[in-house]
Amino acid sequence: MSDEEPSVLRQLARLSTVGVALVAATAIGLAIGYGLDRWLGTSPWMTMIFTLFGIVAGFLNLFRDLGLLRRTWR
Repeated sequence: MSDEEPSVLRQLARLSTVGVALVAATAIGLAIGYGLDRWLGTSPWMTMIFTLFGIVAGFLNLFRDLGLLRRTWR
């Protein structure tokens, strides 16, 4: 095993954060959309749009992280 390969423990730690990041991105999008709806009076449109943005951002992070992990396992 070379010094550049991440350890199994480090890979598991990174993998354990994937679910938290997915939920956090969705919650942040929801909060931004809700705040904009209250400020602009556009309920429920901004909430729906920014929640979808948060979900997409969470899945992009998920795919990026899993792609990085898959490359290190080869």
